[in-house]
Amino acid sequence: QVQLVESGGGLVQAGDSLRLSCAASGRTFSSYAMGWFRQGPGKERQFVASISWSLSTDYADSVKGRFTISRDNAKNTVYLQMNSLKPEDTAVYYCAAGLSGRIIRDHGRVDYWGQGTQVTVSS
Repeated sequence: QVQLVESGGGLVQAGDSLRLSCAASGRTFSSYAMGWFRQGPGKERQFVASISWSLSTDYADSVKGRFTISRDNAKNTVYLQMNSLKPEDTAVYYCAAGLSGRIIRDHGRVDYWGQGTQVTVSS
């Protein structure tokens, strides 16, 4: 069982930056792929970014160049640095873990979810 706990959400203005963190349990964190998804009001949960066990990364087109995913295996933590935030980035952001270690772009590769953290960007 892997537990994921997100933190760092909040209310910011357009153009601001925010960093989300996700702390994971488990002794083999370095072997997991980690990812971030988001769910806006009235929308389905969508892929945002992912990082594999080998540090390959992948991003949704809507966040490329603005968001950066990284991980600290010594701290069992994955981060999402969000810059130049826009009102359309407003959503609940969910941390995800994939035990295969490969990039997570769809729900089918997610084995564990966090509880989510709200990010609200005002215009």
